[in-house]
Amino acid sequence: MYFDFNWRSGLLLIFFFHGLVYAFLLFRKAYQHERASDNWLGFILLMSVLYICPWMLGFAGWYWGWECMECRNFMFYFPMNHTLLMGPAIFFYIKSLLNPSFVFSKKDSYHFIPGTLYIIWTIVVAVTDRLILKRYYLMDGQTDPDFDTWYQVIGFFSLMVYLLLSLRYYLNYRAFIVQELSYADNLHFTWVRNFLIACFLYFFATITLDGLRLLGFDIGYQDTWWYYLLFAFIFYYIGITGYANSIEQRKKFDVDFYRYQTMDTEPADRPEFNTISDGNIHETTISTQLDGGIQTPDSLVPPEWKEKLEKAMVTEKLYRNPELTLSDLASHMGTNPSFLSKIINRSFEKNFNDFVNQYRVLEVKEQLSNPELAHLTIMSLAYDAGFNSKATFNRAFKKFTGDNPKTYQIK
Repeated sequence: MYFDFNWRSGLLLIFFFHGLVYAFLLFRKAYQHERASDNWLGFILLMSVLYICPWMLGFAGWYWGWECMECRNFMFYFPMNHTLLMGPAIFFYIKSLLNPSFVFSKKDSYHFIPGTLYIIWTIVVAVTDRLILKRYYLMDGQTDPDFDTWYQVIGFFSLMVYLLLSLRYYLNYRAFIVQELSYADNLHFTWVRNFLIACFLYFFATITLDGLRLLGFDIGYQDTWWYYLLFAFIFYYIGITGYANSIEQRKKFDVDFYRYQTMDTEPADRPEFNTISDGNIHETTISTQLDGGIQTPDSLVPPEWKEKLEKAMVTEKLYRNPELTLSDLASHMGTNPSFLSKIINRSFEKNFNDFVNQYRVLEVKEQLSNPELAHLTIMSLAYDAGFNSKATFNRAFKKFTGDNPKTYQIK
């Protein structure tokens, strides 16, 4: 098969093959470990290597090399730009990473209808022109349909929408874990953040390129090659780092993220807050909509539950469990996580993570001033109090005391 190896085509060819290798490795790992996130990332890499093909093969002579007219027809009839599929794939990759219990449903498949319809249309065009009529009919034979203005514009807005949805999902999940986990500080989600940054970098590079064209700058085929080289570096980084992160997945935990996602969208008059009557939990309609989310006025917080919560922390010292979750605490107290979360948010004006860490810090602070414990290290006291990392302990101690732990330590 004809291929002109020059520095432009050859450089992109390197990224092309590396992308294929990492896609294969991710698909294999997904099969071995039944990990949906690896399948999604492998799919993203496959679309990425196709995305650079028009410039990799174009500079190899497939567009203008009359020695290979069939190569040129292949470029025109085979869809390589799948932006309508890229956006949904990014979104579901983020969901499968952050929510291990996420299962792709039939309803979710609707997101891929536009991209699938485009592929079906290209098949219809190829069959009509090449097999039935055996001449250019549905396509003019002069321009690549992947670069038609209508398709580029729709793909651009599709990618923008799904990137924003992915960012919102990521930010919501970060907000959720501090309400659900006492060890939320240990879940940095660095890879998710960096992946989104890489995707937005690609998006803004596209905006910049199109913006320069609209301003009248003459950006030709050779100039655009640099944009695709940048994209190649981006997906190469995503492939290497994404595969490395798939090797060591974070610890899974059973949390109800759906409950958090729906809280801000439920009607204010829906029964949301539980009160106590003779020791039993009953639903009432006393929830109110405040600050964009369902909140409960302090006057409506059952005082007996506030006392019960303080007892669980002060007397039973449940905060010493380094993997304590809101669901665990709610189960221990015989209530539900939503109700308990409202008690903590409204009565103590803290999220669950800060609520628990404050008790841990107070214990360490008290023990540091105890002469009988002077032989113990600061971190041993921190671990006993429920902290599971030095960085988390130092951040929490500084946040709640404003000082360094050594300030309180007896020499």
